[in-house]
Amino acid sequence: MKITGRIAAALLTCAALFTTTVGTASAANLDEPRLKDIAMQIVSSAENSSTDWKAQFGYIEDIDDGRGYTAGIIGFCSGTGDMLDLVELYKSRKPGNVLEKYLPALRKVNGTESHSGLDPNFTKDWKTAAKDSTFKAAQESERDRVYFNPAVAQGKADGVRALGQFAYYDAIVVHGDGGDKTSFSNIRKRALGKAKPPSQGGNETTWLNAFMDARVWAMKQEAAHEDVSRIETAQRVWLKAGNFDLKTPLKWKVYGDSFSIN
Repeated sequence: MKITGRIAAALLTCAALFTTTVGTASAANLDEPRLKDIAMQIVSSAENSSTDWKAQFGYIEDIDDGRGYTAGIIGFCSGTGDMLDLVELYKSRKPGNVLEKYLPALRKVNGTESHSGLDPNFTKDWKTAAKDSTFKAAQESERDRVYFNPAVAQGKADGVRALGQFAYYDAIVVHGDGGDKTSFSNIRKRALGKAKPPSQGGNETTWLNAFMDARVWAMKQEAAHEDVSRIETAQRVWLKAGNFDLKTPLKWKVYGDSFSIN
């Protein structure tokens, strides 16, 4: 059969649509349950020196980073507002819980490193609450609402796969997404000055390198975060290997410790 120019054009269009559809279907997204669990393990390796993220609901300490108490599966902080939001959610789901009495103090210390009104029993009561399935569920809900879901949504909008979505997620966990110069949005804006994401016609590797460079810059603005191994000996290693889908086995190092997921 003779293929006319019009038929040839139609065939090329169909081929392009088929390729796009297959590519989209096969692209790994971080909100797939298996990959979400992997993401939790990687973040936990940096935040808690353990991949056992489900053991961290009761974690709480002041790590001297100016944010007061850091606690739970994602490092909710008494000085940044996310711990306050979490305890308020816990109250709404289980009135009269052991942490509810600390709400006035959490409102007062928000934005500071103070423990005023929290000591001496807050850490003990946090650990008690962490045995409650309602509090565990509240932690997961707030993790998703504040950190995980926004990161994955932005990653999908930018056309990056699981690795890029994870890079975004880790950045939001550490820096938040407020208005300061090291927030996630401003890290991304800094990267946009160097490269374009795939959704804007850019190369995924080039874009993620630019984002990671901007993230390294942000980390080094603060003494508490000047160790950038969670990027350079983890995320960047997978990027160099072309592991955009975070396929296992994964091996990485954070703060000098070695981890793996088979």
